[in-house]
Amino acid sequence: MSKRTADIVIRVLTAVTLVALALSVVFYEDVFLENLFLDARPLLFDGAIRTKGGYIEVGSLRTYDTALLLLRAALGMMIFVHGYNKAFRGGKLAGTGRWFQSMGMRPGKVHATLAAGTEMGVGVLLVLGLLTQLAAAGLIALMVVAFWTVHRDKGFMITGEGWEYVALIAVMSLVTAILGPGAMSLDYELEIAHRLDGMTGLGIALLLGVGAGAAQLLLFFRPPKPDPAAEDG
Repeated sequence: MSKRTADIVIRVLTAVTLVALALSVVFYEDVFLENLFLDARPLLFDGAIRTKGGYIEVGSLRTYDTALLLLRAALGMMIFVHGYNKAFRGGKLAGTGRWFQSMGMRPGKVHATLAAGTEMGVGVLLVLGLLTQLAAAGLIALMVVAFWTVHRDKGFMITGEGWEYVALIAVMSLVTAILGPGAMSLDYELEIAHRLDGMTGLGIALLLGVGAGAAQLLLFFRPPKPDPAAEDG
């Protein structure tokens, strides 16, 4: 795929996704008290009142679900583009593989393919709101690896390639796992959203995310040894 074609494809995908998200909000159906999953959803604002028996909705939940949609869609579209860029633009997988190899993630081509596939897969799942907590865990794992291999010794500020960016993405992913995908999601339609949010979502995202990232580093990260000649110079 040429760079021009890759650029056209990602622009079309972005436009279609944004239209689909907008339609989800426009045609959103308000959730009423008789909804079976209302008592499992953390209603934080928009006229919702918490009681000992659960939650009583005074107003509409549209605002809350729209906020969750924006959060996970922004994360999903962002990380999808990162994976797409690794696979189809610039040096593509071969060039990305050489970069991974140079930083110590070996074999580089394998990890480039794994990273690109994970980023695109996680992105799609987050936008759809499907297996949201597992997708958040995948994104956290990516950020753990990125932090350790690229950013950890460069300070905090992103302007100096520090770890500010990856930390923020990881925290946003964790928040998404805790709050769940909201009603505008496939998880909700499949009636599993309420089973995986809250502290369960926190545990899934944190344990699987950090665990998977740490395991990948322990098994495959072999940073190149410093050049003595360069240090003497």
